[in-house]
Amino acid sequence: MKRHLVSTADLTRDDALLILDTAEELAQLSGRAVKKLPTLRGRTVVNLFFEDSTRTKTSFEVAEKRLSADVINFSAKGSSVSKGESLKDTALTLQAMGADAVVIRHHASGAPARLAQSDWLHGSVINAGDGTHEHPTQALLDAFTMRRHLNPGAGKDLAGRRVTIVGDILHSRVARSNVHLLNTLGAEVTFVAPPTLLPIGIENWPCQVSYDLDAVLPKTDALMMLRVQQERMNAAFFPTAREYTRRYGMDGIRMAQLPEHAIVMHPGPMVRGMEITAEVADSPRCTVVEQVANGVSIRMAVLYLLLGGATLADAPRTTDSAEAAQ
Repeated sequence: MKRHLVSTADLTRDDALLILDTAEELAQLSGRAVKKLPTLRGRTVVNLFFEDSTRTKTSFEVAEKRLSADVINFSAKGSSVSKGESLKDTALTLQAMGADAVVIRHHASGAPARLAQSDWLHGSVINAGDGTHEHPTQALLDAFTMRRHLNPGAGKDLAGRRVTIVGDILHSRVARSNVHLLNTLGAEVTFVAPPTLLPIGIENWPCQVSYDLDAVLPKTDALMMLRVQQERMNAAFFPTAREYTRRYGMDGIRMAQLPEHAIVMHPGPMVRGMEITAEVADSPRCTVVEQVANGVSIRMAVLYLLLGGATLADAPRTTDSAEAAQ
């Protein structure tokens, strides 16, 4: 692992477990009266968001502040970007200001990789979502949530667990990041979607594909529902919203088909009544709010490992890391 986090495909099993275990230690901060650590004091982290975001941007900002970093929030709207400034010139500006890390969300797939591979920035680049490519910290917080419910404990992976991801796979960066990471952690991944919402070449991905949601529910340990991304669609990918909901929506009847230990997940934002009903979204088996809380711990862990004096490949194990941070 280099000094960047651009794709979950770059993570080895040890890298992934180190992040999850470190996040488990850092999660204990949320129960303290004082939730801050001095680990990144004097470091500057820039949140460079070219797309609208609520959960991810806020989660990164909370994580950065809990690690005592100096935080700069950069929005493309109202900046020089809206006047035509290129990504290169924006990056050079941030480098001149002494940015130690840049958390970037961009509408173009590959923008974070371009930033990481260039010499425009000397600090770390963390991908917070790029187009329809990847969203690695979302996949990490999803895996963190699954492990807590299905195989808790430091050093544990998700070997043998069956994860079903349902919905708009074609446009989902969450699905792409999850399939790589879950495969690395030993889980069995099944995508369920209409044929029109599956990407070309999916037969080469480390997953199975099904078009029948009801058939896979009884064998599922974790079910992840995805939002239909209408804003990325330029054609009719299914007949009607009602037809999509009937075949691929999650309701109380379908939830009853899941094993008793299974959980229902969603990366957010949810469209209630489309891919998930209020009955399921508000049930104790739904982990949406828990995923948001876990996102802060995961992003703290990533920032700590990338900027706290060690890369993911050579950082000390989590117990030592947490003690050093304190």
